[in-house]
Amino acid sequence: MCKGLAALPHTCLERAKEIKSKLGTLLQKPESAIDLIIPYPEKPEKPTKAQKPSPEEAWQWRNSLEKLLQNPYGLASFRNFLLSEFSEENIEFWIACEDYKKIKLPAKMAEKAKKIYEEFIQSEAPKEVNIDHFTKSVTMKNLVEPSVGTFDLAQKRIFMLMEKDSLPRYVRSNIYQELIK
Repeated sequence: MCKGLAALPHTCLERAKEIKSKLGTLLQKPESAIDLIIPYPEKPEKPTKAQKPSPEEAWQWRNSLEKLLQNPYGLASFRNFLLSEFSEENIEFWIACEDYKKIKLPAKMAEKAKKIYEEFIQSEAPKEVNIDHFTKSVTMKNLVEPSVGTFDLAQKRIFMLMEKDSLPRYVRSNIYQELIK
């Protein structure tokens, strides 16, 4: 049974995270009946889909989050690491922003911008990222007329957070240590 936050077993933490996500989904106003369906949790991506990097290439990632994220195997490996730490919202937001920048049609851009805002930026969002009030305010102003740069400041802040906080933990992890052997 789940007792005391500090002594929570791994499965209780997973369950708590899943419940939080489902509650966030339920609290949003559905646009249609299909939105009421809560999907089963996705299985973590397997980094083996991309070509495994050489130890030398992986070694370069320790000082460059940019190089890590540019490598498909590195991105998948980093994402799996963040999933294991229950902090995947940052990488998911970063990926959503990268996908958003590829949209050409203004109507699609506005639709995607709204989804990103509702999923990651607004207060109590299901996967709310940790950004300061100023950044949130600038992003909200940018949503009035969505453009390719709508989420640039927020994405930059999250990148810096991952670079300063998540990357050092990843470099110390067994996942990374196995890559540089």
